[in-house]
Amino acid sequence: MEKLNKFVGGILQLPELASEHGKDVDILIIYIHYLMIVLFVGWIAYFAYALFRFYHKRNPKADYVGVKSHASSYIEVAVAVVEGFILLGLAIPLWAKAVDVFPPEKDSTVIQIVAQQFAWNVRYPGKDGMFGKQDMRWVKDNNIFGVDPNDPAGKDDVQNLNEMHVVVNKPVIVYISSKDVIHSFKVIAMRVTQDAIPGMRIPLHFIPTMEGRYQINCAQLCGNGHSSMAGGLLVVENQAAFDKWLASKSGPAASFE
Repeated sequence: MEKLNKFVGGILQLPELASEHGKDVDILIIYIHYLMIVLFVGWIAYFAYALFRFYHKRNPKADYVGVKSHASSYIEVAVAVVEGFILLGLAIPLWAKAVDVFPPEKDSTVIQIVAQQFAWNVRYPGKDGMFGKQDMRWVKDNNIFGVDPNDPAGKDDVQNLNEMHVVVNKPVIVYISSKDVIHSFKVIAMRVTQDAIPGMRIPLHFIPTMEGRYQINCAQLCGNGHSSMAGGLLVVENQAAFDKWLASKSGPAASFE
């Protein structure tokens, strides 16, 4: 079955996969296509049968009794059962795992993202591993995250623009919000998508499994410069490279770049 799934995935030309849970997402997509293929072939076959069976020269006189067989009802029940399996056996468990079962923050790379027209603001805790306190009253053009300037825990926090770094094979927890309108954080290779909504901080998580550089897209039309938000970049690297990058951004002079 796995070989068949890979074969079908190749036909569908699914994009590069670089996250642990992404395999389950791809399997769900493939199973839905299996069902669509069966329904497509079945309906085409039935259409061809109807054309042949009820051709006017073969049936010059109308039959007012009609079909007495219950085959169509059985087929409808079978399709409903398959759809129920995909929904209850695959889709809902995958959704529940994505929204309910989060890894411990102490074992994860924790990041805050605030979307805006038309960029991604990224924030990491500094060497102390703690984010500085935040409050809406502190939000300004030069303080997107509303960090309390009097909180020492926020002095070493790292802020960056349009580029986020994570460690390969280590859980990532991202808290997403928006400064202005609704955006949608999407990394196709990680199989993650989450709306960024003003006034809300919504978490998502994933485990990257392959080093590389992956595009961050906005999956929600957010204005005339919407396309420019595809300039965001997710860098997956080893722990040493991540530590070196974070150290280069840390310190009291840390700012958007």
